[in-house]
Amino acid sequence: MPDEKRVNVPKVVSTRRPQLKPKLGQHFLASESYASQIVDALGDVSQNTVLEIGPGRGILTSLLAKHTRRLIAVELDRVLAAQLRLRFAMFPNVEVIEADILSIDFDSLFGPKPGLSRPGIEFKPTPADVIGNLPYYITSDILLRLFDYSKYFETIVILVQREVADRVAAKPGSRDYGLLSATAQLYARVEKLFTLPPGAFAPPPKVHSTVLRLTMAGRHQELGLDTDGFKQGFIDFLKLSFGQKRKTLWNNLKSSYPEPALRAALSQARVKPTARAETLTLEESAALFRALRRSHDDS
Repeated sequence: MPDEKRVNVPKVVSTRRPQLKPKLGQHFLASESYASQIVDALGDVSQNTVLEIGPGRGILTSLLAKHTRRLIAVELDRVLAAQLRLRFAMFPNVEVIEADILSIDFDSLFGPKPGLSRPGIEFKPTPADVIGNLPYYITSDILLRLFDYSKYFETIVILVQREVADRVAAKPGSRDYGLLSATAQLYARVEKLFTLPPGAFAPPPKVHSTVLRLTMAGRHQELGLDTDGFKQGFIDFLKLSFGQKRKTLWNNLKSSYPEPALRAALSQARVKPTARAETLTLEESAALFRALRRSHDDS
């Protein structure tokens, strides 16, 4: 029996979320046919690094291990992680990390390595691809974290609950459009590829699942949000705007901005105070945010 592979585990945050039932929200993909389609959605990964989130029993891992330059599989379940390490011990391109994906330090995983960077030379990471069957109860948290570290990623192919996929891909003015929609479409081009029935999983969930492909293509520069302060500030602004979906923009924002400045910014951006956040395009939201920032800077 081969020795278990030793890997360099990146730094992780020590806090862990309580586990929910079913254990870790696990519904394992069991269809080889669908697994092949999901991996194919990444395209040619022969020269790429691929991050797999929640490999579980390894149905996607077994396909990826044969075709990627480097595969990093992050699995929270201790038993499953040990089984995966043993199963893929003969694959030098496969690393199995036992960790919570929400606690992984992506800077230490994909960023510059100590001693290898040179003063005065900007580090430009080689983007990795992401694939995974995401636990239903933390899908939004995982996506938002990947967006926070978007500079490290190029293509994301994920299997999510169908209703979540509908929210991610929703258009402004539709019932499903919200904070997750706006954030995803700020960072990426979103495609809904195909839907899987419950019978494709073991145990079968009570819902259908949809494969999403997110091609990272941030719109920050196009929307005038290309400075670091504006990037984070705009995300915070979106959180305020969508704070309570039943409320108007005016009511969601008035506690955070002086009323004269808010009224002037709404007028300048040509947004009605009675509008709700889900009716605004990203262009309109960005225009309102920039107007509010100018008002703040001038005061």
